[in-house]
Amino acid sequence: MIHPHTQLQYIDDHKGYGVFATQFLPKGTITYVKDSLEMEISPDAYRNHNPEMQTAIEKYSYTDERGYRIVSWDFAKYVNHCCNCNTMSTGYGFEMAIRDIQPGEEITDEYALFNLTQSMDLQCAHDCCRGQLRPEDFDLYYKNWDLKLREALPLIWQVKQPLAALLDAGLKDDVDAFLNNPEAYRSVYQLKARALKAYAPNGKGRHLHLT
Repeated sequence: MIHPHTQLQYIDDHKGYGVFATQFLPKGTITYVKDSLEMEISPDAYRNHNPEMQTAIEKYSYTDERGYRIVSWDFAKYVNHCCNCNTMSTGYGFEMAIRDIQPGEEITDEYALFNLTQSMDLQCAHDCCRGQLRPEDFDLYYKNWDLKLREALPLIWQVKQPLAALLDAGLKDDVDAFLNNPEAYRSVYQLKARALKAYAPNGKGRHLHLT
């Protein structure tokens, strides 16, 4: 589920749609939670779909650490990639703001955390643009992503969290364990899938807009 203080907004014919904040979302805000309504598509189920459905699944899904495709029931699937993203997936089953997000600002995240199987060219308008998203980005950058999340996570219970009720007790306990002991941090590397060969090779996922 996407944060309630967001909205789906058409950008242009080239970029398509994106998700934008309707209110100020401070650093540490949970912006997305994988809830019980999300559609989980196993590798076997994916193979049983016809090519048209496989294309749709690839466009609007991300791949989790099990190799399952996850399709959001709401407009969370329209959150776009940016190399200068303002939210990021965590090892705790949610995405969170890694810096303050202003009203009207687009919500963006890091697609390389979604277990890509093929490189994709980028057209970011930022100095930090990597030029391409590549499957090996996970291994190259996960430590940098962890640093950003380690800075944001300590703020988690200091800001309003409309999505906190969707976190199960175990995840809350894991977050609190980190807050009490930084050595208990759950790295984003736990999100890396170990088997992706069951899927079609493009591995793009989500409604791709490479800002």
